[in-house]
Amino acid sequence: MLRALVPMLRVPDVPAALAWYREVLGFRSDEDGSTGWATLQRDGIALMLSAFNAHEGDAAPAFTGSLYLRCDDVDGWWSRLQGAARVCYPIEDFAYGMREFAIYDCNGFLLQFGQPIAREAAP
Repeated sequence: MLRALVPMLRVPDVPAALAWYREVLGFRSDEDGSTGWATLQRDGIALMLSAFNAHEGDAAPAFTGSLYLRCDDVDGWWSRLQGAARVCYPIEDFAYGMREFAIYDCNGFLLQFGQPIAREAAP
């Protein structure tokens, strides 16, 4: 039985990335990143940060996807983050039923924030 999927991002400076996720997104962690690894939590979700290791070398991040964070107040998140991070695209409504925006973290990973668009009740 699978219990969770926890993304692990390889970063060149774990303490710096840890500080960014704490300060900008409000994640918590009991670690300081000095061991080259840290787990962060917020609102029941988890994220791991790890330094590059001997198996991988110092390659640039090769992750080609994004981390998609579903949230309850996407407009509130947008208000808070639009001046705190580099924006990929501003908040907008999409035909597939989501209101979302995207930013880049301090290492260039794409973070998308989205919320289902409220549908009006049928008369």
